[in-house]
Amino acid sequence: MAQDKGRTAPKAAPKAAPKAATARGGYAVGDARRQKILDTAVEHFAQWGFHASSLARIANDCGITQGGLLHHFRGKEDLLLSVLAQSEQHDVERLFSGPAEEVPSVAAHFAAVVALAEENARRPGLVRMYNTLVGESGNPGHPAHAYFRQRYDRVLGYTVDLLRAGVARGEMRPDADCEAVGREIIAVMDGFQIQWVLDPQGVDMALLLRAYLDRRLREITVAGTGL
Repeated sequence: MAQDKGRTAPKAAPKAAPKAATARGGYAVGDARRQKILDTAVEHFAQWGFHASSLARIANDCGITQGGLLHHFRGKEDLLLSVLAQSEQHDVERLFSGPAEEVPSVAAHFAAVVALAEENARRPGLVRMYNTLVGESGNPGHPAHAYFRQRYDRVLGYTVDLLRAGVARGEMRPDADCEAVGREIIAVMDGFQIQWVLDPQGVDMALLLRAYLDRRLREITVAGTGL
């Protein structure tokens, strides 16, 4: 039958969004919500520690229900370990961003450590959380106890290996006690962090760390040069 010339043809229905695009949008929303939970948890763990922090309060500050939070994390312990893993991943990317097969010089590594301290000064919540949780995790029953033990072992092991590589290639003095120097560096870094958290306006942890590492580098390198 011929179409009635006086009748307007119906408009085509709007096309549905492609399923793939819709799925990507959903993932983006989920990722953003998960990140907001992690960021909020940092502030709560920094202020109240692990045991006194509440999933209900964290969820409320994120504008979601506790059930919505548990959609992303199995519980408070899972949330804590996820926060710590994210923080460590950031530090690893900052400190070890060079080619995997390339061992940096001791001086280059020390400079990267100072740069990380400068960046941490712009992330006060993470630093406060780290100090709070390290103190709590001295208790073997704390959910982050194993994490912090393993983290210190990893950091110390990497530092000692790097210092020994410096000895092997003639950058550092052959009589340098690499393990003692590595432990000392970690202790000084943590000490400056604590002082900075207590008095962020009066303590420049990056400046103090740079001065310390510069002195230490002059003592242990063959050339006696600093940063």
